[in-house]
Amino acid sequence: MSPIILFSFVIGYFVLLLTVAYFTSRGSNNESFFIGNRNSNWMLVAFGMIGTSLSGVTFVSVPGGVGSGNFYYFQIVLGYLIGYMVIAFVLIPLYYKMNLTSIYTYLEKRFGINAHKAGAFFFILSRVVGATARLYLVISILQLFIFDKLHIPFVATALVILALILLYTFEGGVKTIIYTDTLQTTGMLLGLVICTIVIVKAMGTDFGGALSMMQAKGYTKIFNTDVKAGSFFLKHIIGGMFIAIAMTGLDQEMMQKNISVKNIKDSQKNIMTFTAVLMVVNFLFLFLGGMLYLYASTNNIVTAPDDLFPTIALSDAFSGTIGILFIIALISALFPSVDGAITSLTSCFCIDILGMNKKEGTEQEKKRTRLKVHFTFAAVFFVMVLIFRAINDKLIIDFILKFAGITYGPLLGLFSFGILTKRNLNEKLIWTVCIIAPLMALGLDMLSSPEWYEKKLHVSLGLKSASETIFNGYKIGNELILINGIFTFLGLLLISRKGNQKANISM
Repeated sequence: MSPIILFSFVIGYFVLLLTVAYFTSRGSNNESFFIGNRNSNWMLVAFGMIGTSLSGVTFVSVPGGVGSGNFYYFQIVLGYLIGYMVIAFVLIPLYYKMNLTSIYTYLEKRFGINAHKAGAFFFILSRVVGATARLYLVISILQLFIFDKLHIPFVATALVILALILLYTFEGGVKTIIYTDTLQTTGMLLGLVICTIVIVKAMGTDFGGALSMMQAKGYTKIFNTDVKAGSFFLKHIIGGMFIAIAMTGLDQEMMQKNISVKNIKDSQKNIMTFTAVLMVVNFLFLFLGGMLYLYASTNNIVTAPDDLFPTIALSDAFSGTIGILFIIALISALFPSVDGAITSLTSCFCIDILGMNKKEGTEQEKKRTRLKVHFTFAAVFFVMVLIFRAINDKLIIDFILKFAGITYGPLLGLFSFGILTKRNLNEKLIWTVCIIAPLMALGLDMLSSPEWYEKKLHVSLGLKSASETIFNGYKIGNELILINGIFTFLGLLLISRKGNQKANISM
């Protein structure tokens, strides 16, 4: 398909987003930017959160992972279900009871300013790296199939895309994103469903026949019973549970949308509705992945896992049917994870690091500060995308989950210690615990899976023999985030003392 035609659809899509942003940002202020004036429709939030949760990485990496990992990813999704129930019935009531704008304010009221700053720091670190990794993956696909053919350099592509995202988020913030995410989720899901139908028909079968063909290849296996494997079902389910709690319930980006809803009941309905739809959508992604591998095998297509979907969708065989739809769905999957990340990082930095909500000043002065922070994070995103470009590793979903396991562990430990105990902490040592615990978890994971780190770092760590001796072939999987959280919890216990809580914030 002509790259000019694909490019015109990308531009048209941006024009539509800017139009939505124009109408939704009118009369906006700092409160609407941060929490949407606590007046968001829960159904819109639930639907839009699907796009934010899935992102462009899910759109290409989950189908691409079926070839080597079967349907094992669905074990993580089952863990999500448990985690989202904890969010709905434990964390949401706490956030509403305290009337929070930033969820990390809880840590200050419970433990003091150092805990607050530590929580905000680890969120910022996690979200910057995770969001830019997702952004890089999608930009690299657009670059390969559109912009390289138009002789537009990667740097220019990344810069323009970030500039356009800034245009529709800098004014309205959460208030605008609620609507743009709904539009983008619609585009992504339509793309997923129609692409799946077209691929199934291209194989000359129906959904029942497609499942039978995938079963014959072993793709539909969901539960891995190998205890030593990183994808052992208990590791994935437990890991998925705590990934959901940490990456949604303890994540300002996801929670600022939830607490923008009018009341607790609506917010809980939002979470549970979002969870039900998310499970169905993830299964569809896995089903599509199985079909893509069957089609690739039949037509002798060999490519990298993350390039499989775009290679087939944009090939001559499908350019007239799903090529354009794939591009629209891909950017629809990209933008909810990036626009929300920049907005939430701006909120977190302004409120948690700068203490904007505590400082004196006019609305206009605070708005100027917010805009400076917003543009600064956009610049940071641009630099990080260029770093990922230099590394040039597009098999990125495993990296994101691994990095989340390291950086969200302190958040998991801090919040769980605050909710499950009534002990106070030695504030001076909080940062020490929050730095040592992730380093311990990282060291343990490197010892468990040295080959993963050797592949990513392109160096020999010399840990293979030690790994075989100590772990006997056991590989740490997505339970890494739980191990990290436990290390943090135990470290906090060591620096704790009995006493009354700083505020009446018990459940």
